[in-house]
Amino acid sequence: MILIDNPITGLIILVAIMISDISLGIVALLSAMIGTWIGYIGGKDKVAVNQGIFGYNSVLAGIALFLFLGGELQWVIALVGAAVVTLITAAMMYVLSSTVVPVLTLPYIMLTWTTVLSSYHLKTFHLSPELVPQDLIHLNLDQGENVQWLNGLMDGIGQVYFQENMWSSVLILIGICWAGWRLALYAVIGTLIAWLTAYGLGAEITSLNLGLYGFNGVLTILAVSGIYSTGRRLELLRGMIAVFLTVPVTAGVTTWLNPYGLTSLTLPFVLVTWLFITTEQILPELLANKSG
Repeated sequence: MILIDNPITGLIILVAIMISDISLGIVALLSAMIGTWIGYIGGKDKVAVNQGIFGYNSVLAGIALFLFLGGELQWVIALVGAAVVTLITAAMMYVLSSTVVPVLTLPYIMLTWTTVLSSYHLKTFHLSPELVPQDLIHLNLDQGENVQWLNGLMDGIGQVYFQENMWSSVLILIGICWAGWRLALYAVIGTLIAWLTAYGLGAEITSLNLGLYGFNGVLTILAVSGIYSTGRRLELLRGMIAVFLTVPVTAGVTTWLNPYGLTSLTLPFVLVTWLFITTEQILPELLANKSG
């Protein structure tokens, strides 16, 4: 899974995707196999391969392309994309190897956006009717729906893998808990803070109910307070602040992408996580109440 090196967690998440959509689950499994296989035959960084670094971008790319594109070649495009994103991941790892900045999910974001946009000029790529460019001048936020807070909170976890199914979201949370109860607690805190922040700032109700403001918050707190934690007592506070920031970043990136018919994907997570990791290099005493 993204940010979590645990095979049982990965298996539980695969089951979560399968119960929502068998075809999507098969794409996720094949994409993971393709990414891992390319990493192994590449032959250099076996540790990174075993940790699933090549696999998770492949899984996300495969799922995204399968959902966003249609037509007879839908499967082929998704799996080829899963292979190509592995090469992009390796290239970005090399470029960033001299820095403290991790690749995270940027390879899958770049591949997905590029492939979706190519559909406007290449007839082989059939764009999903859900991805329609929006005119910002006439953009109308839907505030008429009833707030479904439980669905919004749980889908904030499930949307990490494009899941809008309550049971799939619960299973994904169980998978995170299997890797560590603290990580599961962070995931719950992440989706809760993101939901409350988005609601308080007047976000569109439909987006709230679908968890579209939550999943970047979940990933961000797992990264800032968990995986890339430096052992500070205030790491949770840093993670909570980071989650808060993902909401306006998500809104801004979404507005930027609306005219192109694109979604923000996990770019807010990448940007905010980079912000906290790199800022610490220059301002190491900021929130530096270290444990011990």
